[in-house]
Amino acid sequence: MSAFLAALRISRRDALRFKGRSALIMVMIGLPILVITGMLTGAATTSLTAQERAGSRMGAADARLITFSSRAQVEQDYSGYSAGQPKSTGSTRPWTTTEINTLLPGRLLRYQESVVSARLPDGFSQADVLEIDLRDPMTAGLRPLLRGRYAAAPGEVAISSKMAGSGVRVGDTLVTRRPDRTAKVVGVVENPNRPGILELAALPEGLLPHQNDGNSSGWLADTAAPVMWSKVQQLNRAGLGVTSRAVLDAHAGDDSRFDGPGHLEDAVLLGVAIVLVVMETVLLAGPAFAVGLRRRRRELAMIAAQGGSARHLRMIVLADGLVLGGAAALLGVVLGIGPGLLVESIAARELDWTHGPAEVPWLPVLGVAVLGLVSGLIAAIVPAVQASRQDTAQVLAGRAAEIRGRARRPVLGIVLLLVGLGATGYAMTRGVVSIAAAFVPFVLGVVALMPWLVQATSRIAARLPLPLRLSVRDAARHRVRTASAAAAVMAATMGAVTLGIGSSSAYTHEEESNISVFPLGTTVIGGATTMDGQTWARLKEAVRVRFPGTEIVAGHEVTDAKGRTMWLTVNATCGAEACQPWVHDRPPIGGADLLAFLQKRRDPQAVAALAAGKAVAFSPDVVRDGMIEVAVDRQDAATRSTIRTIRIPAVLSTGADPRQAGAMIPPQALAKAGFRVVERMLYTASPPQDERRMEADLRGEVDGNLFLYAERGKGEDRAFALMIVLGAALVLVLGGTFAATGLAAADMRPDLNNLSAVGAAPRVRRLVVAAQAAYIAGLGAGVGLLAGSVVGVAVTWPLTRNGAAGSRAFLDGPAVIDVPWLLLATLVLGLPLVAALVAGLFTRTRLVLARRVA
Repeated sequence: MSAFLAALRISRRDALRFKGRSALIMVMIGLPILVITGMLTGAATTSLTAQERAGSRMGAADARLITFSSRAQVEQDYSGYSAGQPKSTGSTRPWTTTEINTLLPGRLLRYQESVVSARLPDGFSQADVLEIDLRDPMTAGLRPLLRGRYAAAPGEVAISSKMAGSGVRVGDTLVTRRPDRTAKVVGVVENPNRPGILELAALPEGLLPHQNDGNSSGWLADTAAPVMWSKVQQLNRAGLGVTSRAVLDAHAGDDSRFDGPGHLEDAVLLGVAIVLVVMETVLLAGPAFAVGLRRRRRELAMIAAQGGSARHLRMIVLADGLVLGGAAALLGVVLGIGPGLLVESIAARELDWTHGPAEVPWLPVLGVAVLGLVSGLIAAIVPAVQASRQDTAQVLAGRAAEIRGRARRPVLGIVLLLVGLGATGYAMTRGVVSIAAAFVPFVLGVVALMPWLVQATSRIAARLPLPLRLSVRDAARHRVRTASAAAAVMAATMGAVTLGIGSSSAYTHEEESNISVFPLGTTVIGGATTMDGQTWARLKEAVRVRFPGTEIVAGHEVTDAKGRTMWLTVNATCGAEACQPWVHDRPPIGGADLLAFLQKRRDPQAVAALAAGKAVAFSPDVVRDGMIEVAVDRQDAATRSTIRTIRIPAVLSTGADPRQAGAMIPPQALAKAGFRVVERMLYTASPPQDERRMEADLRGEVDGNLFLYAERGKGEDRAFALMIVLGAALVLVLGGTFAATGLAAADMRPDLNNLSAVGAAPRVRRLVVAAQAAYIAGLGAGVGLLAGSVVGVAVTWPLTRNGAAGSRAFLDGPAVIDVPWLLLATLVLGLPLVAALVAGLFTRTRLVLARRVA
């Protein structure tokens, strides 16, 4: 124990003496810990228990009663958040306060909730509405008041802090649609669990009409005795859902958020992530420990000369890993908690995430800290072994520049590589999770091969110009340092190439299989079929203003004789990939203009068939014996029920886009079947820049039942995903390269000084360091490209063979492989070039004289 304590003291003193190197190692180890700790802290604060949600749902009440459309028995969990009626049968008579008090004696406070369109300074937006008397003590904590006052009369509202941040102020008059009302803003409140929500708080029926039972309405209850589970079950049998504070308190701790992975897939992915994070950290920090060893070799030799054994020397170097790894882990945890809470708080307000009390999941965080400590120890293992084997006499004489050895045959690397290849080939038919598990031995095999690759590539040094020759030979001489740095770059590049090929192939597959009845770039704007003619005219005018100079074509919708909305679905033979339900729902209904819009040309035969009352099909899967079948459903509040199936003659044609499918139906065919057809759909060939904003504005200005949908490709999504991959690779590859190059430059300083002493120009020093960076980054990126391409192609198999990610079944159909050549060229050619330029630019050219022992 005394030797171990002495080793710790020596390591602490050495860490303080070489602050730059120590800080670099701590950053390499501590940065992943900081990021993971921040993510865990943010996730714990964002993930809420039922007890943490209670305040924003029931205030200080003892129970929250939820009504339904009937008085059928309710099924729910203990929290009441999943309350529902499997069979909505029985009496639909609305509840009265007297009936509720008979079942649950106590004071009741009615509430109701809904959504309206509110006019904000930047246009209409959807806003939640909570109607309850927030002045009542029973609502304490429900919506805390930030400024102003609560609503005290009909026509007054308090707004959420998010809405106040959008430019609405206390004293303003707020306009809403559905219902069309104006309300005076009297205060600002905040939802404790959703600070980023757009919300209005008013008195019951102060903004909304009276809502029937089952339409987001109910009561808060203040009872004399706690509402126990037996009482909750009694109320469930009567047809009420219940959230009881006493029941919530009794189940506190039952819904822990960090119980560990619930499935084997989660455990596998977690294990793979841990292995890769530790490996990347070790590969980055290992060269720093190796350079530190060479700087301390005289000190270690002095200890050996005074009786220190090889075990003592190993202990001292391993203590470096323990000290620096422990300090990095501690700082990473401490510094990760604060940013995690800060980012979560900002995201909760800006992105409308759930938000709860600040919480740190200490068990996972401590696990991450231990992971960092272990990473530091593993990174110090190779330097520790080297320290125990150094020649004490040569070091004390100043003649031991490097502990060298013959490059061994890469048997272990080849074995691991073959195992990884075989496992990857098998995993291709098992899913992405299996490929992730096979990824580990494959990466380890390539890492084990890296020292041999460094030695093999160094044989070209003799044919290179002087700066490049010096750099390559120095890299080969310090094989362990170079191999570790190149392996770190390789691992980052390999991951980026795998993700790039996999994501690009997945987007290509999705784009190829994302068929539609509309051509690419079409915007569909529809409204309820019950809107009157004036509303329809306003909609057409509003769309014309928003799409100036763009072709706009009208289509139709269907109602029954009573004006009820009907939902049409074209039945298809589901044997082809094109048979996707959403393609055949709500088919376009119109005349020759709409047909020309969908085909982007005039097809005389299709136009003639349409005029004759025949449908025009764009794919053969909907046509049977020259007919199409259309199911006509009645669209109720929550369900659809087929009331009739009709057959319409059809002809087969093609759309403007090869991916178009489904069919277009002539209005006269539906009118002949006894349905009422009205013009209520608009089609334009120009997608809006902001779909959500335009939809909200149209709903606010024209009708709340409008919808807007734009048929877009996946090009923008693909580019964004690849930019994220490139950004992550940029940070890891350049960060690892610069760290390794800086260590190499420090290690090469005597040789660089010798160059300057014999008359070499400053640019030679820059070229030597730049070449070192280019060699490390180029070797790592080249090997990462080859290895990542293998795994990337393997990943495309389960992702694109007509299945989803993680599918375990061997799926029929060809795999889609799309290689993002620009991304790969940037990784393999661009990043090494950038690394070389930056390293050469920031290289010191000043000559430093040094005294050496003869």
